Amino acid sequence: MSHTQALVAFLADLTYEQIPGPVLDRTEDLFLDWLGSALASQGAHPIPLFERYARRMGPAEGAAKIVVNGRGTSAYFAAFVNGASSHLVEQDDLHNSSVLHPATVVFSAVLAAAQDLGKSGKDLLLASVAGYEAGIRIGEFMGRSHYRIFHTTATVGTLAAAVAVGKLLGFNREQFTNLLGNAGTQAAGLWEFLRDAADSKQLHTAKAAADGLLAAYMTEDGLTGARNILEGDQGMAAGMSTDADPGKLSDRLGSRWALPETSFKFHASCRHTHPAADALLHLMQRESLGHEQIAKVVTRVHQGAIDVLGRVVVPTTVHQAKFSMGAVLGLIAVHGSAQLIEFRDLALTDPRVAAFREKVSMELDEEVDGAYPARWLGRVIVTTTDGRVLSAAIDEPKGDPGNTLSRPELEDKFQRLLAFSGARTAEQGRELIARVWSLRDARSLADLI
Repeated sequence: MSHTQALVAFLADLTYEQIPGPVLDRTEDLFLDWLGSALASQGAHPIPLFERYARRMGPAEGAAKIVVNGRGTSAYFAAFVNGASSHLVEQDDLHNSSVLHPATVVFSAVLAAAQDLGKSGKDLLLASVAGYEAGIRIGEFMGRSHYRIFHTTATVGTLAAAVAVGKLLGFNREQFTNLLGNAGTQAAGLWEFLRDAADSKQLHTAKAAADGLLAAYMTEDGLTGARNILEGDQGMAAGMSTDADPGKLSDRLGSRWALPETSFKFHASCRHTHPAADALLHLMQRESLGHEQIAKVVTRVHQGAIDVLGRVVVPTTVHQAKFSMGAVLGLIAVHGSAQLIEFRDLALTDPRVAAFREKVSMELDEEVDGAYPARWLGRVIVTTTDGRVLSAAIDEPKGDPGNTLSRPELEDKFQRLLAFSGARTAEQGRELIARVWSLRDARSLADLI
């Protein structure tokens, strides 16, 4: 049995009863976090473009719901818009070692399909776990080299979304084999958009969620796919990686649950900025430093951070500012926070943030790079205006599994996300939270949102 075949067997044979209670609890946590991220983008560019496209090309009504506007449409177009909206504000989850944002692709696809197919909350949870477990392992398999050019959430995310919907459809091993082939051959998404502050990142996740769903529905109807799309001579690893490790595909299936390893985002920025942001905040609080007392900040980072963040020199949009180490640390230093409001109101307009941005640099650190991507270490060296050289280290940024967000903290984050866009009142937010915390008891998901 190949590593791909082992993964397929695990996915086909997985039952709800096999999933430990804490994994189901964390799946509900991640779902709430995803839902808040989607609602926080209501009305924000470029999400209305995705809504208009769905209205133009999709049906006038349908069982699947678009989160940001509540409109019913087909499962495909609900997954499409929800995939875009839940990735815009940079508050959705991230799994470290796969460098994958699972929620934005898995939940966008599986909720749309579950509503379309009349499935229950338990069905959704089982399918979501399958999508996470497969997506994370495939992301790890593709390796660090893949992420340098390809946006893993766009490429691997297509397969993660497909697996989740395939599980919802009750696929057997043969169907999962074809499904991976049909999803993998569609995988795409390049990092070049960051240089131009383009909107492609939302297109990446919209297409990954929708095309994963497409692959599952068409596979159910009999469409065959490549049988070895991951490990084959002309498969994904051959074309998109130089350090693929097939053993990652079958790593401790059934005993290692990868889903709970996923991190929540505390700061509203690219996850590569979080370790340094936490380290700088810790140092400034420890030393009672103000931003005006800092002459220089050197962030000691892994190569992946340089590959992604190094493309942004002077950010020109709020979204691009979230991929600027200098802008993020500028907000942390000047305002003590890098949440959605700070980015919207201050990232591009506060001259103090812009001045601090110019003080920040990134340098490759062997220890940090060696630990990545399994661990995302934060290291900063600060030179003060009076000549002192200070350093700080953070080994588990806020939101990591070892420094995670509790349910009260997730509820607070959810309410902040809703308040940011005005998508729901606080009372409506509390009602949504209650529904998510009882997701496994829901017989129908038609009115979940």
